[in-house]
Amino acid sequence: MARIGVLLMNLGGPERIKDVGPFLYNLFSDPEIIRLPIPFFQKPLAWLISTLRSSKSQRAYEAIGGGSPLRRITEQQARELQSELRKRGVDATSYIAMRYWHPFTESAVEDIKADEIDQVVVLPLYPHFSISTSGSSFRELRRLRELDKDFKKLSIKCIRSWFDNPGYISSMAELIQREILLCESPEKVHICFTAHGVPKSYVEEAGDPYKNEIEDCSLLIIDQLETSLGFSNSYTLSYQSRVGPEEWLQPYTENVLEDLGNRNTKEIVVVPISFVSEHIETLQEIDIEYKEIALDQGITNFRRVKALDTYPLFINGLADLVISCLKEKNMSLDEAAKLPDKVKLYPQEKWQWGWNNSAEVWNGRVAMFVFIVCFLELIIGNGPLHYLGLI
Repeated sequence: MARIGVLLMNLGGPERIKDVGPFLYNLFSDPEIIRLPIPFFQKPLAWLISTLRSSKSQRAYEAIGGGSPLRRITEQQARELQSELRKRGVDATSYIAMRYWHPFTESAVEDIKADEIDQVVVLPLYPHFSISTSGSSFRELRRLRELDKDFKKLSIKCIRSWFDNPGYISSMAELIQREILLCESPEKVHICFTAHGVPKSYVEEAGDPYKNEIEDCSLLIIDQLETSLGFSNSYTLSYQSRVGPEEWLQPYTENVLEDLGNRNTKEIVVVPISFVSEHIETLQEIDIEYKEIALDQGITNFRRVKALDTYPLFINGLADLVISCLKEKNMSLDEAAKLPDKVKLYPQEKWQWGWNNSAEVWNGRVAMFVFIVCFLELIIGNGPLHYLGLI
């Protein structure tokens, strides 16, 4: 029997307060989080932002107990999934690959090789594909494969997105139902879907399918609520966690909450649609920041659907995905890691590289820009990065 490795990919998160700065540095070092035309400045800028943003982020993590529970929950999900697969006769071992914090993708690759796995199924714990989440994780895995001749020999199949997986949809519907039934007037409860946002340019200019998948997913959940569970509540879809002056996907969650308050809505159930584990965006941003906004707007009953974590129906859905992937022809790692044709992380065709007048001019301009930014932020404390919302 073939030995199957199931590689679960996720973002990662700082487990202790002292981890926050290094975690942010790793995050902003990714060119798909901040795109720069000259790669040389990616890490210096990441260092600057992480240094200046650490205190604010540390306060947020202190508010939820001093660190992210994401690793612990992901490890629980991995164990439950492995157990379910083995019950179904699949000789599977689960591995975790975090993009920006421990355990990193490199360590997962080493463990897979040490266990002499025959075939790998890559399953991102992002239901909806985005070039900045699943896409970035797939490309990191591909980069490591290209550097490792032994890992390159392994058969790798990828699940790119699974927002329409029946187990996931049914789990979400059931958890929403639970919260609605705990309200005083269940038929009047408004369902507020909130997803992690991405810049609007990702969708309109780079061809990111994220927005379409989020919208389709919310409709599938609503349909399940209506046809299987008998609920026909009103609902909205909004986006959270934006930073900077650039326009992100709208409507923004805080604006939707204000609008609901103005319409005299009294009871809402907030649904974190793009998150399958509790972490900073659910425990701090939704449970603390958005709840405060809602109560200030006159919403008297603010309820939030818990993240899926190890909900049995959800774990069964993940197992279904893995088994289907093994039986059918699925995406290769190269196909999963491929960017939409419109995406260029570094638009090199617009730049003249090498030792020429253009290079000297632009190197000088960028160096001066970085110097000015550092000076304003570190000395004055009110420079461009404050305006961008990065600190």
